[in-house]
Amino acid sequence: MQKRITGRFTVILFIIGFMTATQYNTINTDDSRDSRDTWEIRQQLSREKQLYSELLSEISLLEDTLGKYSDEATQDPEAVLKETVADLRSTAGFSQVTGPGIELEIRPSLEAIALGTEITEIPPDLLIRLVNEINRFDGIELAIAGERIINTTAIRDINGYTTVNADPISTPPFTIGITATSMEEARKLASHLTASAIHDDFYIDDLTITISELQEELVLPAFDKEINMEHLQAVEGE
Repeated sequence: MQKRITGRFTVILFIIGFMTATQYNTINTDDSRDSRDTWEIRQQLSREKQLYSELLSEISLLEDTLGKYSDEATQDPEAVLKETVADLRSTAGFSQVTGPGIELEIRPSLEAIALGTEITEIPPDLLIRLVNEINRFDGIELAIAGERIINTTAIRDINGYTTVNADPISTPPFTIGITATSMEEARKLASHLTASAIHDDFYIDDLTITISELQEELVLPAFDKEINMEHLQAVEGE
């Protein structure tokens, strides 16, 4: 009888110990993988929502343009066509743009000047990183050292020189002009760039970024190169 009671007691203690160990393991399980996966999903969702918003804006713009053509009250279709061409040229960057914005001056750091450090061309990857930082904001137009940036612009190293639109960029100092959709957006961009960690990246390469005061009418030049259409094909009507 005593052995039976002892056996049952041992089984009960084993079960309690097993449950306690399981609970402890559950509480102390590292859930960093799940958190990371969730964060990646949230980032992907944010990118998809932004893309969706951009597509809606483009659809709305195309519908407005179509409405101008289909409106029977429109007495001057040639004027509508010219307006559409002008809008497309502006969107593509082939027109000079004027708007509220800021200028960034890229120059050697004071330490580099004091120590006589030789300053060479800005590395392409560093310049691309800055452009990506700027493009976090919608409706942005920019020009680097007088070279207008469009969707097909390439920033790369050619024969040891950093180039924008295949033209070499001068050794710092040089300026980057940025226009926004409004003074408020330009102010937000300036604040974002002021607090950005991109300054540390530039400082490592002995460079600094100086942000100008807000300008109500900053002028950016038009894109003056030919766009390579080698791989484009006309779509034949059905």
